[in-house]
Amino acid sequence: MDSVRRAVPEDAVEVLRLRQVMIDSLATAAPSTQWQEESLPILRDRLADPDGDFAAFVVDDPARPGSLAALVVGTIDYRIGKAGNPRGAAGYVFSVATDPGARRRGHARACMDALLDWFRARGVGQVQLTASAEALPLYESLGFRPKPDPLMELRL
Repeated sequence: MDSVRRAVPEDAVEVLRLRQVMIDSLATAAPSTQWQEESLPILRDRLADPDGDFAAFVVDDPARPGSLAALVVGTIDYRIGKAGNPRGAAGYVFSVATDPGARRRGHARACMDALLDWFRARGVGQVQLTASAEALPLYESLGFRPKPDPLMELRL
């Protein structure tokens, strides 16, 4: 398997493509890519900051030069500390996606391992994610467990 690397601004278009792969796999409505044009410059800026609270780890697709085979993205948020996480650093994993032609080769696991190492190096005390039924075995094998807290959302 090819090695995992941290994504750079030049990967932004491919990062958005793989994010859309993930969105399309979960969507119940017709897919839309209109959001990508507005998102692209922001994503490039975030990928350009090696010391920031945002990181994407990728595997290049050896069969398609210039394309990515897999992607994992995470962010770090500050929350007031608590037992088990006194520093209050909380990680969140999202946009875990593998190109359909590159699945079942360990790419997502390798990217997750790199992201978890990145979180550890920054003192993150807890990491959360939302799991699809298909990805649940991977996350469980990495030590993730279901959490009973009710999640609510407000869209602004």
